[in-house]
Amino acid sequence: MRECTTQMDAARKGIITKELKIVAEKEHMQEEELRKLVAEGKAVICANKNHTCLNPEGVGSMLRTKINVNLGVSRDVKDYNVEMEKVMSAVNMGAEAIMDLSSHGDTRPFRQKLVQECPVMIGTVPVYDSVIHYQRDLDTLSAKDFVEVVRMHAQDGVDFVTLHCGITRKTIEQIRKHKRKMNIVSRGGSLVFAWMSMTGEENPFYEYFDEILDICEEYDVTISLGDACRPGCLADATDVCQIEELVRLGELTKRAWDHNVQVMVEGPGHVPLNQVAANMEVQKSICMGAPFYVLGPLVTDIAPGYDHITAAIGGAVAAMSGAAFLCYVTPAEHLALPNLEDVRQGIVASKIAAHAADIAKGIPGARDIDDKMADARRALDWEAQFACAIDPERARAIRDDRLPEDDHSDTCSMCGKFCAVRSMNKALAGEHIDIL
Repeated sequence: MRECTTQMDAARKGIITKELKIVAEKEHMQEEELRKLVAEGKAVICANKNHTCLNPEGVGSMLRTKINVNLGVSRDVKDYNVEMEKVMSAVNMGAEAIMDLSSHGDTRPFRQKLVQECPVMIGTVPVYDSVIHYQRDLDTLSAKDFVEVVRMHAQDGVDFVTLHCGITRKTIEQIRKHKRKMNIVSRGGSLVFAWMSMTGEENPFYEYFDEILDICEEYDVTISLGDACRPGCLADATDVCQIEELVRLGELTKRAWDHNVQVMVEGPGHVPLNQVAANMEVQKSICMGAPFYVLGPLVTDIAPGYDHITAAIGGAVAAMSGAAFLCYVTPAEHLALPNLEDVRQGIVASKIAAHAADIAKGIPGARDIDDKMADARRALDWEAQFACAIDPERARAIRDDRLPEDDHSDTCSMCGKFCAVRSMNKALAGEHIDIL
């Protein structure tokens, strides 16, 4: 038997890889059950052969909902040391993936450092790096230049790459005809659109998709099929451009699976709350159950400064309805490159959404920590409550800053001796309940 090329190839041959074994244990799932999901493409284990320090995770709607954290420098904010601090903070807070979206400077050493030191999945968007790597303007790059950047990222050990393969020359006419409010808001999608418009050529990621599949199969890189036409405002949600691209992504998913290449499919975007579940169902049908990776969705357009909340609302509904992977959104969304505090708030909001969805889906063990929190609250055991909290540091800081004047081991400064939990504990124990 020839050597297995990818996690999907191994799963299809009935082989349990060491990565699959680790993921099955984390998910409280039988190895054979997970193997079948990976073989069918309904779950992926993003694990580049060159990412040797990886602690693998699985992504799929039957598994725990995972979250991704976008980081990276820009021309205006370009301190790689600060970005690395954000990376390690994100890992410590439980993020399962980091996407390096750097668009300035010498990006390769930072990307290689991530792969060498970071134990979570690493993703990139190679089209961002193309102009930076070659130090040439967009319209001077050839289709082969873009493909070679994909190869470089694969060699560097990146576990998944976002490729905007679904827009074609036909999309140019659709965008002009349908008059979207926000046109294309995907940064990578806009670059591909611009390149096609200036050169008159076909999307290189679509035209040379088979060559890209060969690269991804060699290094076991998962393709995240980017949604260039994701809606950037509620008015554009679930429109012709979005759905037509999704149909093409379904076709490309099948082609990737024929190469034993794992696939995730990216999704919206800005979507009214009442359309979120329907978007998930459409994707599951068109893309045959491939894991869905969503940005938010953001359920209103009017909350700059609070879009981590907007996205968490949509993310919880999306994950409950079948999304497998949530891309976090920070308070800085639409405004600025996020700082360390923005990253923290974005992660917490996204983790809350993911956890709420896992409880709703009945993921094994998801509610265990909530039941422990209920026990700790009933016992007024503050240390146990902090241990169960999704952000223990913040919970402790708020309580310590506003302790009640007396008997603070028992109550908080909201209710004091009017505390319902205290009163019930004493009443059921037959004790006197002192209020004044």
